[in-house]
Amino acid sequence: MTRMICLVIGLSLAAEASADSEREHLARLAHEIELLTPLIDAAEASADKTARIQFRYDRLRYDLALIRMGILEQVQGAPPGPRQVEPLRGDYRR
Repeated sequence: MTRMICLVIGLSLAAEASADSEREHLARLAHEIELLTPLIDAAEASADKTARIQFRYDRLRYDLALIRMGILEQVQGAPPGPRQVEPLRGDYRR
């Protein structure tokens, strides 16, 4: 019986450590997405404004913000429930 209790406690602690590890990785991912902003700004600044086909940096920023927000909701443990999810735009050329 004692071994069974130790096993249950051990599994519980492992699951908690795994959840903490997941949150750490997700938080880092959200931070890395935030760090893309200067790269996006630099790419936009160097873009050929006269090109026939333009890259939609505004849409890229919007999509990355949505992704980051979803990751942070998971990290912060936002309560699950019904919510309206906006689709990613995905089309970055005009």
